[in-house]
Amino acid sequence: MMFSFRRFIAVLKARNLEFWRDRAALGWNLLFPFLLVAGFAFVFSGEPKAEYKVGVLQQSTVLDTAQHPLLTTRFVEFVPYQAEALARQRLAHHQIDLVLDLTANRYVVNPDSAKGYLVEKILLQQWPGATREEVTGQAIRYVDFVLPGILGMNMMFSCLFGVGYVLVRYRKNSVLKRLQATPLTALEFVGAQVVSRLAIVLAIAGVVFVSCQQLFGLMMLGSYALLLLVAALGALSMIALALLIASRLQSEELTGGLLNMTSWPMMILSGVWFSLEGAPQAVQWFAQLFPLTHLVSAARAVMLDGAGFADVSVQLGVMAAMSLVFLAAAAALFRWAGDGR
Repeated sequence: MMFSFRRFIAVLKARNLEFWRDRAALGWNLLFPFLLVAGFAFVFSGEPKAEYKVGVLQQSTVLDTAQHPLLTTRFVEFVPYQAEALARQRLAHHQIDLVLDLTANRYVVNPDSAKGYLVEKILLQQWPGATREEVTGQAIRYVDFVLPGILGMNMMFSCLFGVGYVLVRYRKNSVLKRLQATPLTALEFVGAQVVSRLAIVLAIAGVVFVSCQQLFGLMMLGSYALLLLVAALGALSMIALALLIASRLQSEELTGGLLNMTSWPMMILSGVWFSLEGAPQAVQWFAQLFPLTHLVSAARAVMLDGAGFADVSVQLGVMAAMSLVFLAAAAALFRWAGDGR
């Protein structure tokens, strides 16, 4: 059959009109890039990136730069720590470069840290006579730090798009409407989707984790069983979030936009690539709204700090609560055919 330019134009016009009439998808395509650029501008605006990170032992979360002008040193990021044990642990693993105790006129340095050596020389120019202490420990490589984030991010995309997008496609293609005519209940259908995706996500994450550990000799100081529990609750909370988003939508374009709106802020602000320590307080608070934040922080605590169940109980509790809330809301909003039917 010969190519018909007329037929081509007819289909092209029909598709453009279909997209134009889907005002939700059109609005999202216009709004999402602006929101993404605005988010990046807010998070990464301000002073040039600090070259060194220094922990400050104090009870307050606000640094008193008026009383201690040392804390105004440029290109040095000062992070308050209430617990000295945690600050020393970060220092031992080269996650920070120095620890200051201004009230006791002392500081702690890791003699094996190149950055610690340099920042010590810089600060001693302004703080002569301070008592010096040392702490040693195994350095955490960036690959050790970033692996929990990468695994969590991969789980996030698999959960959100593997459940939410597929569910909307089923609804749009009338698969759900046909299933509604069978004895199958909504609880049975949704439960099967949750268990299936949970098993797939955990299996894939387990294979990747074991392979990376064999290839790169990754640090694992905690319990494998606890790490599995963290992964399971994290995956469950993100599957439940996907079900909530797709509970009654029919537009694949709008669903893709909403899933991107959910996944991109999580990927940027959940500590996948870098620590949020020292970030603006508003950013840290906002990040706590994401299940990926709690998944990554708990996994890192287990793997890099050897944390036990009590140490990550808050993150586990938050992910469990998110799962229950999202599932309950998704069950209340779920429709087989969409549009309230």
